[in-house]
Amino acid sequence: MKTRFRSLCAGLFGSTLTLLLGISAPATAQTAAPDSVDMLVQQAMRQLRIPGLQLAVVRHGQVVKLGQYGLANVQDSVPVTGQTRFFLNSITKAFVGVAVMQLVEAGKLDLGAPIGRYQPELPAPWHPVTVRQLLTHTSGLPDIMGEDALVTENNEAATWQQVQQQPLEFKPGERFAYNQTNYLLLGRLITQLSGQPFAEFIQQRQLNVVKMPRTSFGDAHNVLPHLARGYTFTHYQNGAPRRGKELRNLFEVFPPSLRTAAGMSSTAQEVANWLIALQQGQLLQAPSLATLWTPGRLTDGSTQSFGGKLNGYALGWPTAGRPEHPAVAPVGGGRSAVFVYPQDELAIVVLTNLQGANPERFVDALAACYLPDMRVADGFGLPPSLRTLHRTLCRRGFSYLPEEVKKARRQNPAYELPETAVNAWGYSLVEQGQLTDALTVFQLNVQLYPQSANTYDSLAETYAALGNKKLAAQHYTRTLALNPKNRAAAEYLKQ
Repeated sequence: MKTRFRSLCAGLFGSTLTLLLGISAPATAQTAAPDSVDMLVQQAMRQLRIPGLQLAVVRHGQVVKLGQYGLANVQDSVPVTGQTRFFLNSITKAFVGVAVMQLVEAGKLDLGAPIGRYQPELPAPWHPVTVRQLLTHTSGLPDIMGEDALVTENNEAATWQQVQQQPLEFKPGERFAYNQTNYLLLGRLITQLSGQPFAEFIQQRQLNVVKMPRTSFGDAHNVLPHLARGYTFTHYQNGAPRRGKELRNLFEVFPPSLRTAAGMSSTAQEVANWLIALQQGQLLQAPSLATLWTPGRLTDGSTQSFGGKLNGYALGWPTAGRPEHPAVAPVGGGRSAVFVYPQDELAIVVLTNLQGANPERFVDALAACYLPDMRVADGFGLPPSLRTLHRTLCRRGFSYLPEEVKKARRQNPAYELPETAVNAWGYSLVEQGQLTDALTVFQLNVQLYPQSANTYDSLAETYAALGNKKLAAQHYTRTLALNPKNRAAAEYLKQ
């Protein structure tokens, strides 16, 4: 397997994506002769089986390319157009980050202030958590959507009461844990300090300013014109998620109190216009933008990986910190990604209607078509330490993983493998059908983080996929011991 290489875009991208599933997607709808970017997008759609996709590219403050590909609605053969809306999922958090910084600029909010200063009615143990810790997912608060708990309009009030009775998961600032309670509180805070519902504040201060008529809050219950249908290849077997061959409908629900976490829909062009306005000072002043895009720090001074190539988390914005072409990169629902390369005056927006498309894995390859010195590495966009390890194992075999880790630690005692990054690596291998190699990676993660329920859960899931029920049950049992709320583990053991 090749290591690092430059564009020619098509050759570069093809080498990266040949690892992915090569199954055809619906034909794309083009009105002009396809260029290299179009060919890369089409190849990704075929290999990842993405039904529909929208693309926007911003270069030097101008939208230089818009693309619409495939089907917004597979059942009725409705093509994606420039007017098609896609759910943004957690990309919504980036808009919330901007809203918070607007309140900071207005002198109404202090990022370093404890949330108890503004909302004393919250449980006393929550009071010391700072606004910045909410934004960067380092609060330690219990997650209202823990273990993928379903929160709807019918039960959101009861669920909110329940989560307030739960203890902190860790001391604020001690570590990173992606958590929707954080953004529920930020929504309440925006509403309180702005004097209007958070959705109206974002509408007036961002969407109206940029003129974004096709961007709004809502979910599958709302009648939203030109909304793309959501799809997935995931199904559940013995309580555990599996990626199958059958395309299924995805019904996405974002109850009102959690729509700061994932509640917006938009088009690629409108998101691109929003990025231009943000960088040109129409929404925030330059110092505030710098603060918005600065990754959070733990109490020990370190940053925590968000997963894969995203190795930090700023104020609602995941970050890809690296020496060459660093980026801030909101991603949403495993289906859409927005990469901004501030040093290169480039931004790429990819919106899809497939959960599991994870376009963050190929956005850098699209960027390489505009940045001649952009180098795209194989290894699924992993952090440098894992990228080097991945290349070595592709050459030697994944059975040498423990040996290679020991060798790396002998050479560098400070050598670290973040839990979330290793887990993302393992699931990337699962998606490529390399279950045995993924098993080796998950086994390593269990050894590195023996007190993490998530590492045992991933290992158990892979054993189940390989048909080893005994070891799957053994590791799901350990998962439950560490996290009694893990429903997938409980369901598997029950069956």
